[in-house]
Amino acid sequence: MKVLILSTGTGEGHNSAGKAVLEQFRKRGIPCEMADVLGFASERAASYGKRIYVWSTVKATKVFKGAYKAGRAITSSRRKSPVYYANALYAEKLYHYIVDNGYDTIVMPHLFPAEALTYMLRKHGCRPDIRTYFVGTDYTCIPFTEETEADYYFIAHEELTEEYAKKGIAPEKLVPTGIPVSDRFRSLPSREEARESLGMNPEGHCILVMTGSMGYGKIENLVRALVSGMDGGDNVYILGGSNEKLKARLREAYREDPRVRVLDYTDRTAEYLAAADLLFTKPGGLTSTEAAVAGIPLAHTRPIPGCEDCNQAFYNAHGMSLSADSEEKLVEAAMELLSQPKACRQMIERQHQVINGNAARDICDFILRQGGEEEEAGLRRR
Repeated sequence: MKVLILSTGTGEGHNSAGKAVLEQFRKRGIPCEMADVLGFASERAASYGKRIYVWSTVKATKVFKGAYKAGRAITSSRRKSPVYYANALYAEKLYHYIVDNGYDTIVMPHLFPAEALTYMLRKHGCRPDIRTYFVGTDYTCIPFTEETEADYYFIAHEELTEEYAKKGIAPEKLVPTGIPVSDRFRSLPSREEARESLGMNPEGHCILVMTGSMGYGKIENLVRALVSGMDGGDNVYILGGSNEKLKARLREAYREDPRVRVLDYTDRTAEYLAAADLLFTKPGGLTSTEAAVAGIPLAHTRPIPGCEDCNQAFYNAHGMSLSADSEEKLVEAAMELLSQPKACRQMIERQHQVINGNAARDICDFILRQGGEEEEAGLRRR
């Protein structure tokens, strides 16, 4: 078995899911690589696609919401969308890369490679020596998924099975594993150890604000409401993603307030979750899953219109997060939650009951069973 994971950087959640699966294959000694699928179109096209995503989600949310609704309206398992044909443009190059390098297992935590491989295998005919697996990273069946033809679909929760089936995906292809996250979020240090490692104040509440990779939403309003409502010993840590302008504005606004710290990109998110008492984050599927696996009281900020509305609704319905229609109301509700230890524990219990923290392992195990290599990989059930 030789595995290729295909993703792209339109939102880091897809890449994080891919890396979580990559981590599991490598632990088992299975050859596995990960590639940006838009790189097969050209490096310029990959960069352009990412910039368009950032613009549409941060600067032009009405455009993005309209496009998402249009996708819902035109999507069909019987006809192909412009998204399908756009990804078909690089499918031939991708096909030769897969064949020439001997990959027999393709894992796709993003729609784009699933569209490209569907076109590729239709053109060249079914290849029984190449198995394809789609990994859903949201708590809904996103538009255009049903026009893809993967061998199996790993979905975020068993409650979504009917939704996928209604879109035309065969129920026998659906595997409700959950969204894969790194083992780092399952094996956390204690709060005290995490705070010491990160150089945090051991006293008071630590409130974590994650803006997402692009810094979407009215974060400045949120932080303003937080600062005005915090106790004197509390601290706010803002993981600012790659939105440099937002981080600069926040640093300027709170340069004289030592309780507010604005951080650049970090690979220590799991440690920050371990150290924190409360998390504010937009309802991305991957970030929300990481938070639930870590177990932390969760307040969802404004969703990017579309699938994140569904993610927020799923988490709210299961008692795993709270949300509100303004930043001020959200802060008020979150601080009230934080003042009630029993309510916080109940939310964390619900997170652990509903969300599978072993999804990445389960996905890897399933694929290895399909390839008949479970015994060879020396898998141990934990």
